[in-house]
Amino acid sequence: MTHATPDLPDLVLAAWHAYDPWRQIVGAEEISANVSTNRVYRLVLSDKKEFVAKVSSYGSFVHFRQDHQRIQQWSGLLSGGGFRNFLARVAERDGKAFVYKQENRWVAFYHKAGFYDFLPKLLSDTDVTALGRNLASFHQASLRVTSELNPTWKTVGSDIANLYDQLDSTEWRRERAIGNVEEALIRRHCDAFLENVEACGYHAWPKLPILIDWNTGNFSVGFDTTGFKFYSRWDYDWFRIDSRMFDFYFASRVVRESGDQTVFSYTTGPLFEPRFIAFLKAYHSVFPLSEAELLFLEEAYRFFILNYVVRSGEHFFRSAIWQRLIRESLEVYLPSLERLDLRPLVNAVLT
Repeated sequence: MTHATPDLPDLVLAAWHAYDPWRQIVGAEEISANVSTNRVYRLVLSDKKEFVAKVSSYGSFVHFRQDHQRIQQWSGLLSGGGFRNFLARVAERDGKAFVYKQENRWVAFYHKAGFYDFLPKLLSDTDVTALGRNLASFHQASLRVTSELNPTWKTVGSDIANLYDQLDSTEWRRERAIGNVEEALIRRHCDAFLENVEACGYHAWPKLPILIDWNTGNFSVGFDTTGFKFYSRWDYDWFRIDSRMFDFYFASRVVRESGDQTVFSYTTGPLFEPRFIAFLKAYHSVFPLSEAELLFLEEAYRFFILNYVVRSGEHFFRSAIWQRLIRESLEVYLPSLERLDLRPLVNAVLT
């Protein structure tokens, strides 16, 4: 008999029984983030081991399963280097990542990741440099193993194509209060993204597994005399295999002068702060960036707003937060790209 708390959904109980019917769940605690629609639970088992369960309904089960298979591969391929214990391991059965589906919801389990230190809400100058160097080293290690990683079906092109399709739905537009003017704005930015990535030669750039969301609650570090080193990471909501440049907008938010904030927006301001330039210089000293890549930050930002806020934000943010963010996307974020000039940032990093 399972002695889980009443708050643990039947879906998780059924998934755990399918994964491991021999060990019982004797305790559970919800540890979901306050902004996400995913439900996350810490499970305590009868042998005192702990796992984490994530319940999701975003996208398709096929993509959810494929992402976890690739994350499992990625973690295994990093096992021989300095990041061998960084990624929390996806629970496996018969050598494959275990995922469970029930109607329109699915579950994955993770071995509980240990943690050491967490970054402060406001990083010091030393922390900013350490973050740049650590992310560069992590990207290098991930790029080295990418050739052995199976590709995924998810691409920036397929995501933008999905957004085009959703704009054809009257109900989808109604839920987002998207009228004719807003629809034209979104279509114009979809066109701009596809045209600009084609023009810059993006399709020939190296692709590697990335995590995009580097909020400080998603990873822990170990401080040392040089700053810190990455210690553990456990959130994979925005995993994809793509250009490293998609990781940089959230890095700019982590290092900004205002620090971590409870009420947040997604403006371009952090991209131009001296602290982000310092971060980029530290990253560049380990894993050099090209001019074309730095200029691509504009498209990485555009894609983030179009895909993760406008197209699918209701799956990543609680309703009130998402409603505010989508209005800001249409009224502030996307229009701000008309005035964006990254040349000063490029010159500051490369000269």
